[in-house]
Amino acid sequence: MRIDKYLKVSRLIKRRTVAQDACDGDHIAVNGKVVKPSYQVKIGDEIEIRFGQRTLTVRVLSTVEHVGKAEAQSMFEVISQN
Repeated sequence: MRIDKYLKVSRLIKRRTVAQDACDGDHIAVNGKVVKPSYQVKIGDEIEIRFGQRTLTVRVLSTVEHVGKAEAQSMFEVISQN
């Protein structure tokens, strides 16, 4: 699954276009490397999202195409929040 779609489906970012803009603006890194919106997410990847001064790091647990709001948080595990 593409990183921009993953961020939207997992509800880490509200809209896919916002996720694409975040990737293009170098705010998204996977396993320590800045990625483009087309990066293919794999289970076990560590995603770092920078929101201004804050940074959220999560580990990918699943890459389900469609998930309800209640199950969205089961797609990732929060490693750190700064």
